[in-house]
Amino acid sequence: MDIVLTGTGSPLPDANRAGPSTLIKAGDTHILIDAGRGTVMRMAGGGSLPVFLSAVLITHLHSDHVCALNDVITTHWIMGQGNATLNVCGPPGIKQFVERQMGALEADIGYRIEHHEVLVNAPKVEVIELTPGDTFDVNDVRISTAATEHAPVRPTLGYRLTHEGATAAVVGDTVPCDGVDELAAGVDAYVQTVIRSDLVKLSPNEMFQDILDYHSDVQQAAQTAARAGAKRLVLTHMVPAPTPEQYPEWIELAAANFDGEIVIGDDLTTVTL
Repeated sequence: MDIVLTGTGSPLPDANRAGPSTLIKAGDTHILIDAGRGTVMRMAGGGSLPVFLSAVLITHLHSDHVCALNDVITTHWIMGQGNATLNVCGPPGIKQFVERQMGALEADIGYRIEHHEVLVNAPKVEVIELTPGDTFDVNDVRISTAATEHAPVRPTLGYRLTHEGATAAVVGDTVPCDGVDELAAGVDAYVQTVIRSDLVKLSPNEMFQDILDYHSDVQQAAQTAARAGAKRLVLTHMVPAPTPEQYPEWIELAAANFDGEIVIGDDLTTVTL
């Protein structure tokens, strides 16, 4: 199983980091978790494309995690010449979101069908709304869900993926909670969005400081990894985004609370399990 960080950014625009997304490559099964800005380009850089996806899993409906879903849908449709079905799973509300995306694409869909004889139908998207505790298979990958906490965003989900003995937990924006502990228990890799609360507190921007109450900071993510017995902690969606020269600071903060492997990096950083 490969974990490819197809987007390590945040809502803050960054020339070097795409919006939040993580690609799981388990044999021939490719699963995308979240679809922030620039996801499709980063997928290409990571050796995948929307047409190769067996499923898209959404953690929550904050715009920075879903704004490129229409690009994933359109590219999947065109590259599959209208024959492939894209499976999208997420918390309640994802069906309405996809329906509205399809509405927004209505003109584009009409133009392409009129222009290309091979396209006779709108994109085929199968949407499944999940609840915490759901377990299902995507080909030979076993997936389980648990609730995370990102209030006032409700509901939010995290995912645990198992393939040929390798396990990964991928969670979106959340504070430490029982659901994250459940997902990360004993995993080979725990992928967590993180902030540097010490740096955020220095900002005079009151709206920016609001993020403190619904994100895990680096220390909390490390404490969760230690408590859950995870083997690796993979940091993503980093706020404020560090430069490579600052990576050792982030790792040091995590290492004070977790003695396993700590991974931090740029977009397309890959962890092989």
